[in-house]
Amino acid sequence: MSTAAVGLRRNPAATFWGSTNGKKAVMAVTGAILFGFIIGHLAGNLQIFEGREKLNAYGRFLHSIGELLWPVRIVLIVSVLLHITATVQLWLLKKRARPVGYSRKEAIASSYASRTMYWSGPIVLAFVIFHLLQFTAGYIHPESQFIEGDVYHNVVAGFQVWWVSVWYIFSVCLLGFHLSHGISSMFQSLGYNHPKHTPVLKSAAVAIAVIITLGYISIPISVLLGIVK
Repeated sequence: MSTAAVGLRRNPAATFWGSTNGKKAVMAVTGAILFGFIIGHLAGNLQIFEGREKLNAYGRFLHSIGELLWPVRIVLIVSVLLHITATVQLWLLKKRARPVGYSRKEAIASSYASRTMYWSGPIVLAFVIFHLLQFTAGYIHPESQFIEGDVYHNVVAGFQVWWVSVWYIFSVCLLGFHLSHGISSMFQSLGYNHPKHTPVLKSAAVAIAVIITLGYISIPISVLLGIVK
């Protein structure tokens, strides 16, 4: 037995990570952390409907606790990296287990959300990076000036550019598909799988994903329609 194999057996963390169930558990836990951030971020963003002062006050509050935000940011970054790594490694294991594809692939038991899980994740990640560069850093702000501290202006001016809003809506819809499958899979990965409760959990996951998606896309749509000016 090689030294690496012996080390893997003696290290519980490495053994856990090396197993399929371990990777699924890591995906579930990191997914839950990221889901909490999505909910909190949505709650903050929806304050745009309460007016400029309310949203800008929220922005000033986040800026005032900047040092406390760094531990949160570190946890989120680590969660994203672990989530993506576990997803890619599980996909490679699945592909390795069946190197020859089906002669006729029928998506009977799988949903559209589950079939798009692997490629929707990277697209959403690309969207998040673009979103941060536009609204947080101000490096990408087409057709308008980025004003430091005026969150309301930056959001409205950004979404008045039609292709920015379309990209945002498209990415958030993909996020919704990702969530609808990910939420129900999280419970299965943690061992909570029962014929009686699983259909209910899947329906609840879809409902939650739809609500979150509508909440996020309501902002660019309201800007484009002139409801938020």
